[in-house]
Formats: sequence, structure tokens, C-alpha cells
Amino acid sequence: MTRFALTLEYDGTAFFGLQRQADGPSVQQSVEEAAQAITGEDVRMHAAGRTDTGVHAAAMRAHIDVAKDIAPFRLMEGINAKLRPDPVAVTACQVVGNDWHARFSCTGRRYLYRIVNRRAPLALLKNRAWQVPQELDAAAMHRAAQHLVGLHDFTTFRSAHCQSASPVKTLDRLDVEAAEGAWGPEIAIHAAARSFLHHQVRSMVGCLALVGMGRWSEQDMADALAARDRAALGYNAPPQGLYFMEAIYNGQ
Repeated sequence: MTRFALTLEYDGTAFFGLQRQADGPSVQQSVEEAAQAITGEDVRMHAAGRTDTGVHAAAMRAHIDVAKDIAPFRLMEGINAKLRPDPVAVTACQVVGNDWHARFSCTGRRYLYRIVNRRAPLALLKNRAWQVPQELDAAAMHRAAQHLVGLHDFTTFRSAHCQSASPVKTLDRLDVEAAEGAWGPEIAIHAAARSFLHHQVRSMVGCLALVGMGRWSEQDMADALAARDRAALGYNAPPQGLYFMEAIYNGQ
């Protein structure tokens, strides 16, 4: 049995999330069915993260175990051929040791959240960014974000359906950057941590947007964190602006 590490790129709009669902299509189902068509085996995929409905990935890491003698390039090409027309692509494939696990060996995860700050509706970026018509103060958002960096109890920013054993996490990075994009002013929010709670990034982004609109102060962000109460959350940002960007592994 050979373990293959896959790097996946996908548009999450058409899926009910990465993980298999009983009531709708998932990225996991698409990849597993494509791999089974190539190998003739019952293949199970394990991924570094579990993105929700509508969330995208630029480089999600995953692994599958295959008994068939097949080269990584041929496996990647075959899976990609079978994936069409689903908006999923395997961009890299390599053999790894059987002790390597896409989820449990991962030491860090990085997300990007995209906001297009314009009044006109999105056409080309529909379902790929959050369109916010109000002008946002990116500098104030960045200052407020720094209250969340470090080791904290993130109960306020945790979904009621989160299955994590503890709300305590260490947030390594939460940076807000403004730029003039091809479709108008854009704000990029970069988040990095070993792991995240369910909806944590979207919840943090939603509250940062309130700061950017002037509806919340920077102190309101600190107070929301200290409350450790989901009722203190200001807003949960929509999924379409969120991208899983990188899974980090020791030695890689």
C-alpha cells in the first residue's frame, strides 16, 4: 500500500463542504470517486482541513492510500481527468511515508479572506469574494485584529456546532492589508494558526468589518474576545470570501 500526498485546488461554490455529506456533493466524494475510477479500489481521502459550504482552497493537502502500482504523475493525471467537470484539481502528487498524515502531521494552517470594497455588485468575482459597499478603514481593522493574536479562549468566535475539545487556540497571525485590485479596492485578511475552531476565521472577519465600517471600536473587538460568549459576536462573514491557502508540515 502506497500513501500519496495530494495538493487540491477547488472552488467550493458547488459543494456542501470538503467533508463527505449525506445530503449533497462534497470535495471528498469527488476526489474519492475519481481515485476509485482510476485504481479500482475503495479509496478514502483524509485532508488537512474541513472547509464549509462555499469555502475555496488554493492548496489543500490530503492523502490517499493506494495498493495499485502507479506513478504519482499518472495518478494525478488520471484523477484530474475523472474529476471533470467538477471544479477540483490535483495540482501536485507525491509519495510519502505511511506515518505521514494530511491532518495529524500538519503543524500550521493558513487562510486568506478577500473583501472587495465597492458598491457595484460582483460579476467576475461572484461567490469568490465578499462584496462590502461601505468604505472600510483597513488600518483600524488591522489594529483591532492584533487584539486576537496570541493564546486566547476564542469561544466568542466559535460556531455552536464546533467539535473541538477546547476553545483555547493560539492565533499566530491576523493581518489586514488594503490594495487597489483589478475589480476595485480590496482588503485581504491573512490568518495563520496551528488549527482553527469551526467558523473562527469568518467570525473574526465579520467583526473586523464592523470595525472597518466604524460600527465597532478597536476596544469592542477586545471586549468581544474577553466575553467568551458567542452572543457577543457582532457578525459572521459569508463563506465565499474564504480560501484555504496552505497546510504546513515539519520538513516541508
